[in-house]
Amino acid sequence: MGKLNVSMLRYLSKEDFRVLTALEMGMKNHEVVPGNLVASIANLKHGGCYKLLKELVRNKLCAWEHGRYPGYRLTYPGYDYLALKALAARDVVTSVGNQIGVGKESDIYIVANDDGEQLALKLHRLGRTSFRKLKEKRDYLGKRHSASWLYLSRLSAMKEFAFMKALYDHGFPVPKPVDFNRHCVVMELLNAYPLNQVRELSNPGAVYDDLMNLIVKLANHGLIHSDFNEFNLMIDENDQITLIDFPQMVSTSHTNAEWYFDRDVQCVKDFFQRRFNYESELYPKFSDICGEMTLDIEVAASGFTKEMQESLEKASGEKDEEAAAEEEEEDDEEEEEVDDKEEEEEDKGETEKIDDDQLTDILQQSRLSSDLDDAKVPHDETNASDEGQRAEDRTEKFVDKSDDITGESSQTEATEIRTEENDELSPHSDNDDDLEDISASNRQYRPHRTEESLSHVNFHARTRNSDSMCSTATSSRSTIMDESMVRSKVKKSLLKKQKAAHRRKLTKGEAGATTEKRRDNSDNIKQSLSAVWY
Repeated sequence: MGKLNVSMLRYLSKEDFRVLTALEMGMKNHEVVPGNLVASIANLKHGGCYKLLKELVRNKLCAWEHGRYPGYRLTYPGYDYLALKALAARDVVTSVGNQIGVGKESDIYIVANDDGEQLALKLHRLGRTSFRKLKEKRDYLGKRHSASWLYLSRLSAMKEFAFMKALYDHGFPVPKPVDFNRHCVVMELLNAYPLNQVRELSNPGAVYDDLMNLIVKLANHGLIHSDFNEFNLMIDENDQITLIDFPQMVSTSHTNAEWYFDRDVQCVKDFFQRRFNYESELYPKFSDICGEMTLDIEVAASGFTKEMQESLEKASGEKDEEAAAEEEEEDDEEEEEVDDKEEEEEDKGETEKIDDDQLTDILQQSRLSSDLDDAKVPHDETNASDEGQRAEDRTEKFVDKSDDITGESSQTEATEIRTEENDELSPHSDNDDDLEDISASNRQYRPHRTEESLSHVNFHARTRNSDSMCSTATSSRSTIMDESMVRSKVKKSLLKKQKAAHRRKLTKGEAGATTEKRRDNSDNIKQSLSAVWY
């Protein structure tokens, strides 16, 4: 956890940062990340992950841990490089200057952007020997029992940036937040000094009143600083106070909120009495607080309760009801439009159904006529069946006529149908009783068919069977996959196998490659020595 040295930052390549990022991702669920896991996550195009890891260990950007489970561990310098790389990509930080502050859990540096504006960079360094009782002092862990110091530093930076942004937006005297990444927070650089370095004040009473009013204002917004002392207060030449250091802030609904509030007040009283010999009987009390806003719920400060969240939801319930009413009106309008469209479609469907109803009526009439014909000629079943078929044919012909089909073939068929109907509906149909039963005579002469008739029948049978075979063949062909589809699938499977083999070589084959090179070199040396003659 030494000082920030950015001299190596300009010499690192994209592959180096890719390996550092892979190591960071592996540390999400590993205290020590194995080398093959780092190589598989990094997935470098040309390999060489182990070589890069050795160089990073040499530059102290990561560390090699020996033990039962050997592997690599990301260090604070490597984490600093990842954060600075991200901030530089956003054009927030382009240069790093001197160190201007050191605390028990952070370091502060001067940085600048493209415009030359100087900013303050705060690097959170949890895990130092000066501040290790984190579970007692902070609630970063939550329900976890343990976590890495890098992850806890990241949580601390996120919390501080959230508090700073909320307070700055509500007009509190805090530095202007700029950006943050991982455990780094970039903020405005103040032209002020820590209050503990000030020896004299022109008007200590006015500064004392400003500090007490600031404590009360924070409490009225639902927050308590919990570390309100001379080390976290900056004062400028005009005796204007600026508050810093926010990760330890708690809510006024915390179980120990009154104790934290009284401690902040007492710290200010003791400092002014000790340094400036100023003592006042006027000081705020926790009972004098009147809650105006709920910033602790907005920033999820430590100690806020569900009751406060419910009250906030009730206060914002009216706005939600208005928004819901507007949404219901919009939904009603959309439903009306949908109903209009459905009615139009139903009207169209009814117009289309009219033709179907007419067709069904015609079919029923034809069936009734066929039933009447059957009643007239009950003795001849074959004639009745023929007439029923003719009636159905007539209806089918009617349906065919209703379609708008053009062409010479349709016109010729229509003329033939009309002639057939005129022939069938001729008045000779009433004299069917006088006709002879020709079926008996046909049965007698059936065995005495000529060879020509038989060959004609066999020819039709053969053509019909061949057509059925062709249809089955075409249907079976449709189920077979095309050659292009087969080739594409085979190519995809081969590519997957090649990529898997390449990854296996990258992750596991690098150590074997180095030993093979060494063996080749030793063999070459032996052969060269054996070939020498004197």
